[in-house]
Amino acid sequence: MLPLIDYANPWLVGVGLNTVLLGLAWIAPKRLLTLAGLLHAWFLGVLIWGTLGWQGYVLVMFYFLVGSGVTRIGMAQKEAEGIAEKRSGARGPENVWGSALTGALCAVGVGMITSGAFVLNPQSLVPNPQSLLLLGYVASFSTKLSDTTASEVGKAYGKSTFLITTLQPVARGTEGAVSLEGTLAGVVASIAIAFVGWGVGLINLLGVAWCVIAAFIATNLESVIGATLQSKYTWLTNEVVNIFNTLIGAIAATILAWTWTSIIS
Repeated sequence: MLPLIDYANPWLVGVGLNTVLLGLAWIAPKRLLTLAGLLHAWFLGVLIWGTLGWQGYVLVMFYFLVGSGVTRIGMAQKEAEGIAEKRSGARGPENVWGSALTGALCAVGVGMITSGAFVLNPQSLVPNPQSLLLLGYVASFSTKLSDTTASEVGKAYGKSTFLITTLQPVARGTEGAVSLEGTLAGVVASIAIAFVGWGVGLINLLGVAWCVIAAFIATNLESVIGATLQSKYTWLTNEVVNIFNTLIGAIAATILAWTWTSIIS
């Protein structure tokens, strides 16, 4: 007799759901991902559902849909100026992991804790490790959505753009350039996705504050990297910078939370 399939298994649910969504995305008239991007996004989606369930999945889908939407703001103008995202904003595998690698690692960490896969008890090394990893997960996507929104809104509507390191006026789309319009839009985006993380129970209200602060710090540091280092090293592509960006955001949020807990305890 064959064993019954556990249809409540989150990994099976993740495979089924993401396979259906992959098919729908493939036949959609306007593709948000390339074929390779779809396959990598399928794997990411299965991983997130399997480790964090629907709550983690809702957050990453919110990032993907809003991020894809803001990328298309003023697309015709940005393409004419040569500062638009390549492939008219369609994401490839490098974009998927540039945006989500840090979050995926946080999700894997949570999954390992809940499954008891660690040899040592993480609680003996770090207080509330699962909560900190969940905070890092939300903060990584808050950071990336803030960065994407700030960049795309700044390129489309920034009236005055300045190089973050010198505050000298530069053309829109310059690496390391910032604008008031883009910065404000980025802050709003980080608040919105952080509240999504709170709404689905991944973080508490104080965690929303840590995510927003961390996203602001990381987004500006990303601009500094773009202005000072990116042109000097060929390996420092936009996708690699995005990984550093989200990693800084996740680390900053966890340090803020850890420090606050230490102060009040």
